[in-house]
Amino acid sequence: MTFPERTMPPLDASERETAEGWLDYYRATLLHICEGLDDGSLRQRQVPPSVLSLQGLVQHLAEVERNWFRRVLAGEDLPSIHPDGKTPEGHDGGFEVDSATSFAAARGGWEREVSAARANCAGRAFSDTVPFMGAEVSLRWIHHHMIAEYARHCGHADLLRERIDGVTGV
Repeated sequence: MTFPERTMPPLDASERETAEGWLDYYRATLLHICEGLDDGSLRQRQVPPSVLSLQGLVQHLAEVERNWFRRVLAGEDLPSIHPDGKTPEGHDGGFEVDSATSFAAARGGWEREVSAARANCAGRAFSDTVPFMGAEVSLRWIHHHMIAEYARHCGHADLLRERIDGVTGV
């Protein structure tokens, strides 16, 4: 399995290049944290009663990518990827892991959503807006939200990885 290169975001670039750089950095960080583990370890719930697992985080972030960059930004009418795609509160799910779903399959779904996200952002200005919850949301806001989402979950992933094999600071 190959993982994307994790490149430091540019130190002196436009707002958009910086935001895209940070989002890609966190996307790559998530995969780096998962590197070298077998499917069983990636699916294992490390802190019961929480359902959090590394594979569940990858699945969740695929759902989040789909929601913000496809449903909200592009207006695509798409179902959830995973059976628990939406929580009762309306949040993106994906945390539950089916033992029949390999990490490679979960990662493939995530990669497809990231590719679709990039395609849906291409040609749009950071200031472009779309309707959302009775207001307008900008591509800028979506990027900042996604950076926060990934940073939070990369922290979770780092702790889960430490519980699995003691590896930290990936």
